[in-house]
Amino acid sequence: MLTYHLEDRGTLPLYEYLYQCIRQDILNGHLKKDEKLPSKRSFAKHLDISVVTIETAYAQLQIEGYIYSKEKSGFFVSDIREMSLPVGTTISSLSAFTTGQTVSAPNGKHNHFCNTAGAYLASGSAGTLSDAPTQHYFADFQTNRIADDSFPFSVWSRLSREVLSDKEPELLKAQPSNGSARLREAISEYLYRFRGMQVVPEQIFIGAGTEYLYSLLVQLIGRDLVYAVEDPGHRKVAEILTSNGVHCEHIPLDAYGLSCKALAESTASVVHISPAHHFPTGIIMPIRRRQELLDWAYKQENRYIIEDDYDSEFRFQGRPIQPLQSIDTNDRVIYINTFSKSLTPSIRISYMVLPWTLVKRFHKSLSFYSCTVSGFEQYTLAAFISRGYYEQHINRMRNAYKTKRNLVIQALKNSPLAPVARIHEENSGLHFLLELQTDFTDDELIASAARCGIKITCLSKYYQTDDTRRQHTFILNYSGVENDRIPEAIERLAGIMK
Repeated sequence: MLTYHLEDRGTLPLYEYLYQCIRQDILNGHLKKDEKLPSKRSFAKHLDISVVTIETAYAQLQIEGYIYSKEKSGFFVSDIREMSLPVGTTISSLSAFTTGQTVSAPNGKHNHFCNTAGAYLASGSAGTLSDAPTQHYFADFQTNRIADDSFPFSVWSRLSREVLSDKEPELLKAQPSNGSARLREAISEYLYRFRGMQVVPEQIFIGAGTEYLYSLLVQLIGRDLVYAVEDPGHRKVAEILTSNGVHCEHIPLDAYGLSCKALAESTASVVHISPAHHFPTGIIMPIRRRQELLDWAYKQENRYIIEDDYDSEFRFQGRPIQPLQSIDTNDRVIYINTFSKSLTPSIRISYMVLPWTLVKRFHKSLSFYSCTVSGFEQYTLAAFISRGYYEQHINRMRNAYKTKRNLVIQALKNSPLAPVARIHEENSGLHFLLELQTDFTDDELIASAARCGIKITCLSKYYQTDDTRRQHTFILNYSGVENDRIPEAIERLAGIMK
């Protein structure tokens, strides 16, 4: 039986300390591949702790790919050197409304749509909606935004006044090309506390939005290299890279994330990924796939991985997923994040963490650029982070979003959609997937939802090739839907299936 000295955990939560102990035993080989872990009840009894603590630690290990489960057999150690897992393993957080529920499709194709008052137009190209200037939706499940009362206006305005009243001479000077030292220090400390990343302020570069940072990266790394992006993936990333004059290759995904086999067969030297919570599928990349990606990067010079950690703050079960940057031992990972998801999209402040080789290259060739973010905003954000307000805000928003997510899921369970729907990847980020059993095309679903006052998009719109498109799956971004509108919004969605 595994034995750990839990009194040595310090201030760590019990489940997190246990998770770290087991993970370390797997990494150093004390726990071998396919070795069975103790049952949750016997392990809890042995360590004299609750079964819930064991369940939480096991869940975190499983979601990160260190262990796998077999139905009615328990948990086993993954082979982190081989990606092929035994038959019957659980490889994703896929969940149905009811465990083992049989999903049935409606009989035939129905053409009765909702007739909500107001005109809602849908274009015939690629299922995108043509929004008239005066068009308003009852519920928008496509656009990311925060509720008007969620932004900490009083704290932000007070800190802004303090920054201005201090009358520091630095406020009136042009900020360094990589951003204010005070903000970079605050971000460095936050990344260490929240993400376990050991980076110094000199590695951090501030910019007005990730679009600007991507453009800088292309100049820094080179336009002559081939860049790989995920398929399906965020369309804007490929559009930004292409607009900067580089060639992009679209790499397919498998159950573990971006396919390393397909990446190795491509001509790419740079790859963009979102391993902690892939958009749009929601896949969390397990540790073995992360190591495979690093191995790919290490095999040749001038190979880099761009890690987009866009909504890592919002994970509703277990601890945040370990960034790829924190296990990179050869300076090949470029970490990028934004405050748009966690604060508000109107705050166009993003940042990237560069490997030291690229830090030196930036100062040598691109330091003539001016910082694109106002010094006033940088100083205000630095105070917001360093005084603990940002962490408090994240905790408050995480609870609010978890409540909102639960309302959406409960409304789905209570709706006529329940027998023909399945939820995927709902435990992280601000969106999840809703798969429907239907004969309608995705374009018909989007158009009829629009006529019901619901703005929504489908997973199929994020694929580059027709033969791999996953059909009949909504992307439910619930962050911008008011809580009191959720039940009716789901009822309207259910109406399009009648």
